[in-house]
Amino acid sequence: MGYIFGPVPSRRLGRSLGVDLVPFKTCTYDCIYCQLGRTTDKTIERREWAPLDEVVEELKEKLALKPDYITLSGSGEPTLFSRLDELIGRIRSMTDVPIAVLTNGSLLWDDEVRRQLLDAHLVVPSLDAGCDEVFKTVNRPHDDISFEQMLEGLIAFRNEYHGKYWLEVFLLAGHTAVETELQKIIDCVGRIKPDRVQLNTATRPTTEDYAVMAPHEQMVRFAAKFDPPAEVIADYRGVHQQIAFKAGRDNVLEMIQRRPCSLEDIANGLGMHRNEVVKYIEELDAGGHLQKSTSGGRLFYSGKHKSKAL
Repeated sequence: MGYIFGPVPSRRLGRSLGVDLVPFKTCTYDCIYCQLGRTTDKTIERREWAPLDEVVEELKEKLALKPDYITLSGSGEPTLFSRLDELIGRIRSMTDVPIAVLTNGSLLWDDEVRRQLLDAHLVVPSLDAGCDEVFKTVNRPHDDISFEQMLEGLIAFRNEYHGKYWLEVFLLAGHTAVETELQKIIDCVGRIKPDRVQLNTATRPTTEDYAVMAPHEQMVRFAAKFDPPAEVIADYRGVHQQIAFKAGRDNVLEMIQRRPCSLEDIANGLGMHRNEVVKYIEELDAGGHLQKSTSGGRLFYSGKHKSKAL
């Protein structure tokens, strides 16, 4: 399964070729809404978690697939990878495909992290709260990351970076999808000054059952409160209608109809990357074709019926 996955259809980036730079669930946060489950290694240690040369060689083999973006994201926080600038430089030397970095933004207070991201074409950090209390509740950050520190990092990067800078705001019913908390987020966005604000919510199975999706109508109403208005990106099932995507989704459904499987079971059984499996699980769940259960602290999926007519 390696370090490269896809291309997978992305609501924002078209056909996105993913680059996974840290071990599964190695992250600075343990977000209640994460679709990959609980963080198993919460850390702020930056190092070469994946061998740079191997990542580059594997990526070269995939460039013939002609992705719209090469996306540094994956199964944890990509800015924990200590050689980001070298990786970005080597990618730029071998292709004109633009490079996107999807990050939770938690380490942008670090001068070195900000410097290493400067040559990316697009950086999309997250802001999931407008105050320290909600930040700790929703993101469950590493003890060495404070809300104000994180926010100042987002602001500092805006002042130094000249590429496209989009900010994702993740709203949850009962947490941030309420007027008072939304206004705090809007005030923070006014300080950050991103090029674009994109609103998202929990359309995928979440780590915690209480991390609940905000209704689409509410998301649209909240988007209009930003200046300029934000873009709602949570409703994006249309990107999943490609034939190749349907085939992979049907394979996943067939597997979980035979027996309950975890994300890892599906990935190993079908030779897929976990992040690809998440896309298929997300679509099956949205269509009402999944049952979820927990055993031994692990989340398992099973199919509700035998039909593939999705």
